[in-house]
Amino acid sequence: MQGLSLKNSNVSVWVDHKKVRSEFGEMMFAHYGLTGPVILTLSKIAVDSFDKNKIVEISIDLKPALDEQKLDNRLQRELNESGKKQIRNVLKNLLPSKLIPVVLELTKINQYKECNQISAKERKKLRVLLKDLRFKVNGHRSYKEAIITAGGIDTNEIDGKTMMSKRIKNLYFAGEIIDLDAETGGYNFQIAFSTGWLAGKSAVMKENN
Repeated sequence: MQGLSLKNSNVSVWVDHKKVRSEFGEMMFAHYGLTGPVILTLSKIAVDSFDKNKIVEISIDLKPALDEQKLDNRLQRELNESGKKQIRNVLKNLLPSKLIPVVLELTKINQYKECNQISAKERKKLRVLLKDLRFKVNGHRSYKEAIITAGGIDTNEIDGKTMMSKRIKNLYFAGEIIDLDAETGGYNFQIAFSTGWLAGKSAVMKENN
């Protein structure tokens, strides 16, 4: 599935078999695993939990606009109208082509099986998988590849009005050296710009005084 992008998916992160958070949007399959905007947003929870040796899973709802019943009705309609067509060809109406062999392999449905031969049990397997394509997290990318980093100088040790250290006089902090991080979307740039501007201004004013 390398290079496959999903634009309208609901992605959830599960920790120790409990859903912790969900995000809707775009994601992508890379050669190393999962990436894209929603994955990056959820990655803080996933990475922190994984590093604490917890069981972390990513669940992808491939059909977020349809609830279980509506999806089942859609599947029944597709199968009934397709008759002797092979299931692999009919799934093109529901999934990107790169996903079809994966879904069929996971549900153990023969790709050449005719639609009128698909059992209710197999249809249920399809429905469940389309609403919950699950991946177990077994690692994450290195620190060098991080878009956002957490940790740093405690904000309680910084004067928020000047960005000067409360411990060491005339020492100012800005940007990612501070233990302050946010989700992707420009927020971290704003943190860097604002704290950098304030620290610089405060240092100059202190020097002039």
